[in-house]
Amino acid sequence: MVTINPYLNFPGNSLEAFTFYKSVFGGEFAVVMSFGDMGSENVAEEDKDKLMHIALPIGKGNILMATDTVGEMGMGYKEGNNFHLSLNVESKEEGDTVYNALSAGGITTVPMAISAWGSYFGMLVDKFGISWMVSFDENRG
Repeated sequence: MVTINPYLNFPGNSLEAFTFYKSVFGGEFAVVMSFGDMGSENVAEEDKDKLMHIALPIGKGNILMATDTVGEMGMGYKEGNNFHLSLNVESKEEGDTVYNALSAGGITTVPMAISAWGSYFGMLVDKFGISWMVSFDENRG
């Protein structure tokens, strides 16, 4: 089985974002580590409370991970960075639930509906600027 573990970059609010994602998907954080926890002298004092790594297991074998971009890491940060996270759900009902939760405070780009290729599908950008695709294909097994 192939698993995809997306790693997201945030401009200092990864804990806020991951608290939101935890409210959507449930579960517990596997890791929450700040830059200060690492004891690095190369990190500015104002960045020591920002997260170096956070991980939230989601479903069967998937882990959503992130970091706060600090110092020179943050120079190229652009909200969204032109990617989508694709979620394949197990039912239309689960699709609606996840889609509605993720889109709260965000932007609906494609409402959940039967797509031209036959999947129940929707797209959105959440309130943190992350692009998502939600899909259910009842023929997939």
